[in-house]
Amino acid sequence: MQVPHPAGDGPRSRLRLREKAGYGIGDFGFNLYWANISAFLLLFYTDVMGLAAAAVGTMILLTRLLDAVTDPLMAAVADRTRTRFGRFRPYLLWGALPLACAGVLTWTVPDLGEGGKLVWAYVTFSLMMLCYTVLSTPYSALSAVMTSDGQQRTTLISFRFIAAFAGTTVVNAFTLDLVRWFGAGDEALGWQLTLGLYGLVAALLFATVFFSTRERIAPPPQQRSDVRQDLRDLLGNKPWMVLFVLALVIMVTIVMRSGATVYYLKYYLERPELTGLFLGAYSVALATGAALTPLLTRYFDKKALMVGSMLAVGGLSCAMFLVPRDAIWLLFALNTLVGLALGPKSPLAFSMYADCADYTEWKTGRRATAMTFSAATFSQKLGGALAAAVIAWMLAAMGYVANEAQSDASQLGIALLLTVIPGCVAFAAALVMRAYPLDGAAMAEVQDALDARRAASA
Repeated sequence: MQVPHPAGDGPRSRLRLREKAGYGIGDFGFNLYWANISAFLLLFYTDVMGLAAAAVGTMILLTRLLDAVTDPLMAAVADRTRTRFGRFRPYLLWGALPLACAGVLTWTVPDLGEGGKLVWAYVTFSLMMLCYTVLSTPYSALSAVMTSDGQQRTTLISFRFIAAFAGTTVVNAFTLDLVRWFGAGDEALGWQLTLGLYGLVAALLFATVFFSTRERIAPPPQQRSDVRQDLRDLLGNKPWMVLFVLALVIMVTIVMRSGATVYYLKYYLERPELTGLFLGAYSVALATGAALTPLLTRYFDKKALMVGSMLAVGGLSCAMFLVPRDAIWLLFALNTLVGLALGPKSPLAFSMYADCADYTEWKTGRRATAMTFSAATFSQKLGGALAAAVIAWMLAAMGYVANEAQSDASQLGIALLLTVIPGCVAFAAALVMRAYPLDGAAMAEVQDALDARRAASA
């Protein structure tokens, strides 16, 4: 049983509520972007900007591959940043307004032909994701240097994902209404102004994170700066490798379900007016699952809880395919249960990334916190890109035509994208998680050894 630590400034200090909430609220801001990307960006490109679905799928995948370079580069820069405010917190101030501007440009329809619009999409989406990386990689790493206590980390990251899913709920429930209200008949203008509003709100929330948090854990004082060694350390870290694959696989499930939902309601159920309610209930369920995670981890090991969650997601998603189209409330119920089962995934995974940073330090005597978390952001982006690309390519292959009644083949494809395909991916995630080696006992041994080293260094 873990002994509680007092509030204070030591690595294993108990975090105050103000600091947990201050850190967590930042992911509300990030999800004003991420939830829009997951749920609406593909629809925006095909139905508002008028781009071909297959071209959009290829564009999203290729631009996300750029993150294979930018995520570890940003991690290397953040790990080597030295300011009186810490390594990671300053980026939440420096990067907020550039991200807001890039978001508005991404959701802008230029007065160009189809080829010019596609080039615009490549450039602006790449710019927005670069700005997103500049903030998200240090933000994720920050959770690992605020405390080294395992239960405190799980609670801290649960605050983060409660806020994240609250942001997703706001986006899913209100974005289309805001677009209509701001646009007043001009849908393209509505998207611009909506993203401008989200960008300003996000910038204020990132500033809140900066002013309410503290960094308490630093690399060992004798550690020399070597990016190549950081990468070698990670590639030799089995828990990190498992989590890298896991995050990619799970994000395919999450983004595929989010991205397909709008098409599912609009073209398969032919009930587009239910989009806000359907996605909103799903997001509330995600937030509830995240909020329950600290309680669940008191009784279940993180690994076992993750495996069970993914098995439940897989079974419930596949069950949705068997439900008749007119059984709306049964579809609502199953989709909401999927969200509840998915909720613990993010707090668990990011808490385990923090554990991996400690494991690397214990094993090698070196610490590269941001580099460790760059796997999370990169695999999330790549998984999201794969999901969006699969949706777009499958729609194109099934004969999808924007804003028109769909063929039987197209409708079948849309249904599979929300149900059976992400369900099978969730089953694969459960299989991957079985290879994760850091259970509670192993992490207690690692933390005790690190405490002894830090005490000796001090």
